[in-house]
Amino acid sequence: MEFTVVQGDIAEASADALVNAAGTSLRMGSGVAGALRRGANGPINEAVMERGPVDLGEVAVTDAFDLDADVVVHAAAMPHYGDGRATAESIREATRNALAAADERGCASLVIPALGCGVAGFDLAEGARIIAETIRAYEPESLRDVRFVAYSDEEYGTVSRVADAVREESAE
Repeated sequence: MEFTVVQGDIAEASADALVNAAGTSLRMGSGVAGALRRGANGPINEAVMERGPVDLGEVAVTDAFDLDADVVVHAAAMPHYGDGRATAESIREATRNALAAADERGCASLVIPALGCGVAGFDLAEGARIIAETIRAYEPESLRDVRFVAYSDEEYGTVSRVADAVREESAE
């Protein structure tokens, strides 16, 4: 499926579904999770913790509270045990499961960050490629507007370059 790359704060995005870069415990700490927790202005951390822990690559869905979305899909791309590092497979599975969870709920729009590429330590360019390829390969029922969000200028530049390369490769 087609997708766009945007720059900004995911907690300020407007979509049917926002994706949280979660760990397997689902506890919302820092980074994307912290921004969404603060933006939700409600018991989102408690709501998601009731659904966990989950296996690596799995997701849990909560209300979005005060975020400009219907739901938050908490995608566990990193373990909250051992070395805490994301893997190519955990990023791929978390991305695929986040898309499916939103699609199953009839969401038309979704915003997803670079899962596993923050505190989980996975290389941003490699992670962005996995996410972009997974989005491109996904065959949606209801999803029509998928946005891959990058926060900083540097992150946006990397994600945009990788996404353009993935689009070119799939067009060949």
